[in-house]
Formats: sequence, structure tokens, C-alpha cells
Amino acid sequence: MKETKQQLTGADIFFECLRKEKVEYIFGYPGGAVLKLYEKLYDIDFLQHIKTHHEQGATHAAEGYARVTGKVGVVLVTSGPGATNTVTGITNAYMDSSPIVVFTGQVPTKLIGNDAFQEADIVGITRPITKHNFLVRDVNELAETIRKAFYIASTGRPGPVLVDLPKDVINSVCKFEYPEKIEIRGYKPNFIGHQNQIKKAAAMLKKSKRPLLYVGGGVIMSGGSRELTYFAKENNLPVTMTLQGLGAFPGNDNLSLGMLGMHGTYWANQAVNSCDLLIALGARFDDRVTGKIDSFASNAYKIHVDIDPTAIDKNVIVDLPIVGDVKHVIAELASEMNEQLDLSDWWNQINKWKEECPFEKDPNDGKLRTQFVIEKISEKTKGEAIIVSDVGQHQMWIAQHYKFVNPRSHISSGGLGTMGFSVPAAIGAAFGIKDRPIISISGDGGFQMNIQELITAVAYKLPIKFIVINNSFLGMVRQWQELFHAEKYSFTDLSQSNINFPKVAEAFGLAAFSTDNPEEVEATLDKAFAINDRPVFIEFKVVKEDMVFPMVPAGASISDMMTKRLNPKTMV
Repeated sequence: MKETKQQLTGADIFFECLRKEKVEYIFGYPGGAVLKLYEKLYDIDFLQHIKTHHEQGATHAAEGYARVTGKVGVVLVTSGPGATNTVTGITNAYMDSSPIVVFTGQVPTKLIGNDAFQEADIVGITRPITKHNFLVRDVNELAETIRKAFYIASTGRPGPVLVDLPKDVINSVCKFEYPEKIEIRGYKPNFIGHQNQIKKAAAMLKKSKRPLLYVGGGVIMSGGSRELTYFAKENNLPVTMTLQGLGAFPGNDNLSLGMLGMHGTYWANQAVNSCDLLIALGARFDDRVTGKIDSFASNAYKIHVDIDPTAIDKNVIVDLPIVGDVKHVIAELASEMNEQLDLSDWWNQINKWKEECPFEKDPNDGKLRTQFVIEKISEKTKGEAIIVSDVGQHQMWIAQHYKFVNPRSHISSGGLGTMGFSVPAAIGAAFGIKDRPIISISGDGGFQMNIQELITAVAYKLPIKFIVINNSFLGMVRQWQELFHAEKYSFTDLSQSNINFPKVAEAFGLAAFSTDNPEEVEATLDKAFAINDRPVFIEFKVVKEDMVFPMVPAGASISDMMTKRLNPKTMV
């Protein structure tokens, strides 16, 4: 059924569609091709436009908003460089399955292909990195296209959708018809898992002696954390999570084994190696988890639950696929379990692994270390904060040492590994969640990549705590150089080029603190958290040479974990 309205311009139709989609915020930056939209936006009162200071920042902010709320993040930018500046953010959202819709201005349709001023084939550029994209050539197709864009972005496996809007389409007039329902040929996500497959999975679980739940970000996206927690607790099942799955199950629960994979816990990886049944829930068997595929869970019967059928058997061949929404499948699987499992021997073994190789303790030598900082933040916030991490060593230390207790609390660039993600993503998160602390944690390298967005945080008086872990190195790259590249620290030493971070933060208008003393960490955090009328900056100057362990070398089996620093020359 369609709702019919009077004649409207394309610009009016654009905002009517956003009103229908209940859009609260647009993250964007104005420019020539979208001036008509910004003219209309001046008088719009049902949503707020958040002007970032770079289009990449707008796209990351939209993703941060989407990740903490589960709603679709919306971006509006101009043509040409405005559009191409969104490419990294779109790719990041694509790799991490985040629902965003990016609207780009375009030159008039008659000039497309003529190398007009600020023309770029953004549809062609983004075709491999979007779930779908559209070029609207006729204003009569605009409303239906926008409806499709939001539907595609938010259903099935979420992802980014781009809509390219030529200038003449925005200015043209037609009758507005908003499609309440949408159907797209060839696109029908399967929400309900096959009942016989679910029964088979339950039967395998009942027979298993060493089961393991391998949980990915799909559980969080589906809203299935409650079902997962019930299922695991009722059956006493060990749970290990991917980087994007952190928070799907409480990290402080005894059943949690923490993260698995390249920088996962020793006991989680050993459990993967030794389990006889591996149930993958909303995870994609990516290379950072599996290591050498031939030896990954080689003795286990593998069950894979995912809403995206193309993810099944893509990286690892599984024994039992279940295509469907993971929230519903977990609930159905739980309902099939009618007997208590005896996993005492399995848990005894897991606990022995925990005792055998715990995380290295702080040597308490008076030097400040990232692990210590993360542990103090976790203690102070009781795992309730929204942690938006950047990329590098600190990202892995957060995954290891912050105890996430809620879903949608850990926002991080996983698949693409985008340095510069945290600052703008935290800004988007701050618009989505206003009753919990928002903490952005970056390395000194990544922090400078979108540092201009501090202006956005100040302009909107967002009470974000921006933390920089400053080791004066590109820390993760340095770690690889020490272990595998003959200690040749080529262009990773930032000690001569780093800025005075507190002074720069103060120049932007933030309150700023800095320390290199472990005894001052708690007091510094207390001072920062007492300020809630503007953003705050904290610099923690940490040991330069620290490395993240455990670590699985690239291409090695996850059973070949390095658990401590060895003589680097023997590693080359």
C-alpha cells in the first residue's frame, strides 16, 4: 500500500523519506551539489545535522552511531572529493557489517561521464565495498530508492548502502509516493533457521564432551545476547568471542574464555584446538581467528549459524550449516536442550590452561603500562562504558583486559583495521547513547589521523573522554618489526615527530591531562570523569617497548602461540 501526497521537489522528498525512516541524525558536510538539500535542512526540525570536519569523519561517526544503537547511520556529503572522502568509512562499515546509508551529491545527469567539475563515479568506485548502491536518474524513483536503501542496509547481514543524487534530480518535481512495504527481487533474507538442522545441532551438543561456543558480532547485531547468555548458562557452555563479539556475553562471567585468535587468550585458543564440537554463532571464521586453516579446530564437528548464506563454507568448511537469524536460532537450539550436560572434565582442563599461562603481570617497576591503564578504566567503569578503540596494540590490550558486560559496548574497526576510526566513531556513539560514559582510546599514531574531529566534539559539547596511549611508536608495526623484520624500526619511531598532545587538545577547547606515573592513573581518571560539560583529553605516556602477548604469528596455527618475548634475532 502506498501513501500518496502532493507534488514535491526531490529535496522535499528526500527529507520526507528520512522522516518516515525516523532518522534522528545526519552526519555530513555541505558542498555545491547538495546545496538544495542544505537549504531545506536549514528549516528541518525533526532531525539534527551534525557537521563533522571531514567526510571520512562523518562516515565513521555514522557507523559509531549505528553500532551503539542498532539503527541506521546516515551520511550526507557533496559530489567529487566529498564522495570519495567517504570511501574508507564505507569500506570499514562493509567489513564490519554496520548499517549506514551514505547520500552523495552528483553533477546533473546530463553531465555524468563528461568529467564535469567535482564529478566522480562514486557508484563505480564503491560497488565492491557496499552491500548495494544506487544512482538516481529520475526523481520519480527517489522515494522508492531511499526506502530500498534503508531496507537493504538494516536487514539480513547489515551493511553500507550508497545513494548518489544528481543535482537535477534533487531540484526536479514529482508526486510523492512512499512505499510502506518493499520487495526486492533476489533479496529475501532467511530469518528462520531450518528446524531439522537445529535438531541435528542439539543432538550433536548432547553427545559432545568438549563443546565450545565461538561467538561473533552477528549475535550483537541480531540482538541475541540475552538468548546467548541463557543458552550458555543453562548448559554450562564455555564461550569465546571474536573482537567484534566482545560484549555479546558478559566478560566477567566464569563461562567467558575471553577473545580467541591472534591475540586471544591462551585458554580460549587451546579450547578451540581441543574441542570436539565448535558452534560458530554469527562469526565468519576470519583469518585473525583461524590462523592456519588446516589446523583450526581440526578434531571438532563444526556448526555454523549465520544469516548470510555466502559466509557459510567461505573460509572454513563446516559439517552443519544453519542459515538464519542467530537470535532466533539460539532460542530454538536452547529449546531443544532438555538434559543436563556433564562437562566437569572439560572445565577442569580449561581451568588448568588458565593456570598454566595467565596474562603477564605488571612488573610493578614504576613504569606505566597500557594493560594497567585498561584494567583501571575497566574497574572504574565496571565494564559499563562504551569503549571506542582505534587500531593497534592498545586495541588488543582493550580486548584482553576490559571486561565488557553489555552488547554494543565495544566499538572497534575489526575487518579493515582503520587507524583514525576511534575519534569520529566515538562522536557518533555519543549522539546515540547519552546515559553511559563514552571513552575513545587511541594510539598516538592513529589519534592524529582524524584529530580535526575534536572540533566537532567541542562544538557539540560532547562529554567524551579521549584517551591517547602514547608510546611514541606505531606500536603494533614496531612489534612486528622487532619479531619478524630484524629490529629495523623503519619509520615507526614517532618520538621526534609527535605533537604536544595536551597543548593541542587545550587549543581545541578540551580539558587536558597527562601522566606517565602508575600511581597517578586513578586520580587522573577521577579528574577527567568529573568533567561532563565538554570533552576531556587524557594522555598516558607508556613504556615504548611493550608487546601484546599471546600472539600467533601470521599464517601459523593458533596452537603455535608466542606467550612472551623471545630473542628477536631468532625470530627472523
